Amino acid sequence: MKISRISAYRVDLPLKEGPYNWSGGNTVSVFDSTIVRIDTDSGLSGYGEVCPLGPAYLPAYAEGARAGIAELGPQLLGLDPTCLGVLNRVMDAHLKGHPYVKAPIDIACWDILGQAAGLSVCELLGGRWGPDFVLYRAISQQSPHAMAESVAKHMDSGYTRFQLKVGGDPAEDIERIRLVADVLAPEHRLVADANTGWLMHDAMRVVNSVGDVDVYIEQPCLSYGECLSVRRHTRHPFVLDESIDSIDALLRASADRAMDVVNLKISKLGGLTKARQARDLCVELGIAMTIEDTWGGDHATAAIAHLAHSTPPQFLFTSTDFNSYVTVSTAEDPPQRRGGRLSAPTSPGLGLRPLPGALGDPVLVAG
Repeated sequence: MKISRISAYRVDLPLKEGPYNWSGGNTVSVFDSTIVRIDTDSGLSGYGEVCPLGPAYLPAYAEGARAGIAELGPQLLGLDPTCLGVLNRVMDAHLKGHPYVKAPIDIACWDILGQAAGLSVCELLGGRWGPDFVLYRAISQQSPHAMAESVAKHMDSGYTRFQLKVGGDPAEDIERIRLVADVLAPEHRLVADANTGWLMHDAMRVVNSVGDVDVYIEQPCLSYGECLSVRRHTRHPFVLDESIDSIDALLRASADRAMDVVNLKISKLGGLTKARQARDLCVELGIAMTIEDTWGGDHATAAIAHLAHSTPPQFLFTSTDFNSYVTVSTAEDPPQRRGGRLSAPTSPGLGLRPLPGALGDPVLVAG
């Protein structure tokens, strides 16, 4: 089997609940997503998605993804998409860095591999653990009272884990954490995610002021060293996200005892192949994980679901269902949340078929 064509589609994903806000004044109302289709000479086609969280969050942006695919795509024609190790070596040889460019290509090839084998990607990644897995709900940064109301509303939908977007004014963030904590039941879990937004002194002020609250602290500062300093001065469970972008970074953080939980974003690592490596390493190291991505619709949610559902439950802190946040669907029968939980599709590959007309015309084609 050989890759005969690579196409990319741009899809806008408006948010159901209005602007999504996080630290540093960042806000997005419509996500710019890229869906990649890989065709083969055997007649099989696979799909993958990458959707950066705007241009100012990570070193990734939507137009950059498409430019990188245009650069890389011609180099992959004629390769066997089921030989994922070879494929990733070739991508790394022809394009230094830019893992988010490679991620949708890698995911699409996993989709093809699953179809060729007659197995779901979940089964290929290690097997399905139980009927479903737990989700978190991200709570956009607003006033403390508005965020508490949002959490209460999503509790009624079955969510039990919440990622609170903080990283703003420390006094207001302290109020956000306390008001939301008062809404939650003892079995719920709360994460205060600063998205690198605090300076060290602000981070220490917040964590000291909520010392009596059952809350996880996530990525308080921009650099790894700053986060490690805060980690060593707090008793709260600690989560690293933006700092963990490679196996090397993960090993360093494990050696430093820098976190209790790590967020693994598929596109930040370069696709399912490398995300699986990181996931399996975390299992061996005894580190719990949130399995997710930067954002996306049905195809990104499916990829997340397959990796999360194949993760041993004791190591899966939580995961996410990004397609429930947006108004546009791109696939038939995508994974859908039920009571704050999700399951990976059972059909071969990713288990999705694009909705007719949902992708429009490709914005670039190689082959």
